[in-house]
Amino acid sequence: MKAARTAYPIRWRVMDALEAVAGILWPRFFRAGTPYLMLAPAILLVGLLVLGLWQMADASFRTLDTNTFLLSEDYSLANYKRAVTESLFITVAGRSLVGSIIVTVLTLVISFPYAYVMVRTPSATLRKFLLIALFLPFFIGQVVRAYGWLIILGNQGMVNEAFGLIGIAPMRLLYNYPAVLFGLVQYMMPFAVLMLAPALTAIPEEIEAAAGSLGADWVRTFRHVVLPMARPGFVGAGLVVLTLSLTDFAIPAMLGGGSQDFIANAIYDQFFRTSDQGLGATLALLLVAVGSLLVGLVFTLFGAGTLAMGRVKA
Repeated sequence: MKAARTAYPIRWRVMDALEAVAGILWPRFFRAGTPYLMLAPAILLVGLLVLGLWQMADASFRTLDTNTFLLSEDYSLANYKRAVTESLFITVAGRSLVGSIIVTVLTLVISFPYAYVMVRTPSATLRKFLLIALFLPFFIGQVVRAYGWLIILGNQGMVNEAFGLIGIAPMRLLYNYPAVLFGLVQYMMPFAVLMLAPALTAIPEEIEAAAGSLGADWVRTFRHVVLPMARPGFVGAGLVVLTLSLTDFAIPAMLGGGSQDFIANAIYDQFFRTSDQGLGATLALLLVAVGSLLVGLVFTLFGAGTLAMGRVKA
């Protein structure tokens, strides 16, 4: 009989050697600091973010010298006064805030049925199709999708050509506020579905069956069982959609045609068109402050959403 092969595999020897080297470089009594070492990349990134915000805060208190196009050496609140008093910035800020709220509500309403069917369908084929359709937009990109809507909704686009076939005159479907909101909803929907799906997956199907066995119809089960238990997903998806919509740049610029700018477009204009870095930094910091306040308000009223899933309350 052929003897069993008992030789020590070479890959095991390599792993043992690597472990010995790691033991020399990182002794056992250093193990307590291993979690903190793994946090080092995240701490570095956060530190760079804080440093950038600090530089922007410094620039926000300096005004632009129109003679030299350099920031002044003196500190003042002139940029903040302009940001909260000039009608242009007030209009843009209000348009951004209201638009992001509308987009958030519409996206959640549209995305929830999609996520529910994707999670609950017994058909593996349908589930795969919905997943592919969900992830496909991520491979296209935001700018390409916006250009697609320019082609579809333009004056000579597919929609207006279809209207012409039935005798309806061409309509202006682009470069207005509804076009921006429509583009943002279409862009944000995959993010919302991805946040809602884990919350729906965490709801046992037996609970819905139990509600039905107790006499509740589908509407009452959906209203009193599914929706309350899916609240973490709504909170998480709402926060993601709200913050991304509030800070979006490409879709308002392309589908709005320059007449429906959001706050990110105004910040871009100050940095790269008027070269007023102080005012641009002021608008950016105010955007961060407003976004942080909205997130804190949502956390206070509704909890941490999907971040709190799995926690057991005492």
